Amino acid sequence: MRAVADLIVARPEGLYCPPGDFYIDPWRPVERAVITHAHSDHARWGSAHYLAQHDSAPILRRRLGEDITLQTLAYGEVIDHHGVRLSLHPAGHVLGSAQVRLEHGGRVWVASGDYKLENDGTCAPFEPVRCDTFITESTFGLPIYRWPTQAALFAEINAWWRANAEAGRASVLYAYALGKAQRLLHGVDASIGPIVAHGAVEPINAIYRAAGVALPPTHYATDAALDKALLSRSLVIAPPSAGRSSWLRRFGPNPSDAFASGWMLLRGTRRRRGVDRGFVVSDHADWPGLQSAILATGAERIFVTHGSVAVMVRWLGEQGLQAQGFSTEYGDHDEADDAAPRAQSDAVVPDGGAPDGGTPDSA
Repeated sequence: MRAVADLIVARPEGLYCPPGDFYIDPWRPVERAVITHAHSDHARWGSAHYLAQHDSAPILRRRLGEDITLQTLAYGEVIDHHGVRLSLHPAGHVLGSAQVRLEHGGRVWVASGDYKLENDGTCAPFEPVRCDTFITESTFGLPIYRWPTQAALFAEINAWWRANAEAGRASVLYAYALGKAQRLLHGVDASIGPIVAHGAVEPINAIYRAAGVALPPTHYATDAALDKALLSRSLVIAPPSAGRSSWLRRFGPNPSDAFASGWMLLRGTRRRRGVDRGFVVSDHADWPGLQSAILATGAERIFVTHGSVAVMVRWLGEQGLQAQGFSTEYGDHDEADDAAPRAQSDAVVPDGGAPDGGTPDSA
């Protein structure tokens, strides 16, 4: 990964493009940072100049500060920087998420950031980009990880909410404020009852709505229009950090709670979370999705970052491809990131790790 001829090399600050003199999703402050999406493990405070996809701009400014120097591109728009042709292409992860395509000296590299293949209706769907070298995540790079369809997922969530509402219990669904929360809101049956959005979720909802994403009406828990009877039938979308706060008391003594994550496929994770239900929903590609996305690029050389790196590298080698893994500081974003705008520091979580020593919760 460190050969001079490579378009992207690993440096202590992050993934660096030598001919272009910029970084992609650096984990330390740099002069020029190209950002794939606004989750805190990929978009960190302190760089002098940022470049990102247009739709991610309001989220980045909310999280990194209104005064950041930020240039944006539309999907497919090409700029030339020191002879490197750079363009951004849909990653299907969250609003504004992008793959970074670099072309220089007859070579094409693509750094994917985080991605998923199924179109959830809340962001531009993933588009494969042909290249010589592809840098892929592997968060769920094990054969066990296979996601339910959108229809099956929301049938399950709606049935849970409806049963709770009929029993007079609020339904508290923990989901990360950027991306996961809006995906859930877009897919649930809003006729079942009122929907309450936590204070960390609602500002991101507003950004999605302004971008043209259809979301049902949501309320703050303090909305005067919601009496106790309505609150007891409500679906509450809140970040995981809310589960440790007194904020939940307003929904009665016995709300039913659930967690939305790809890790909910594992029974042990559900037990550790201590919730009534776990819904298998992720904004990352599952095992078949990773395989499909990688092969669709036509790349002969693959670099595999955070997740089940060794398993994915082995599978790629069996397909006759040049593959290797390398360490990054991606893989999790802080719960604090969902509760407030970005602080001026980032807690570093080991590659593939999580705050509680288990599996990351953001996926």
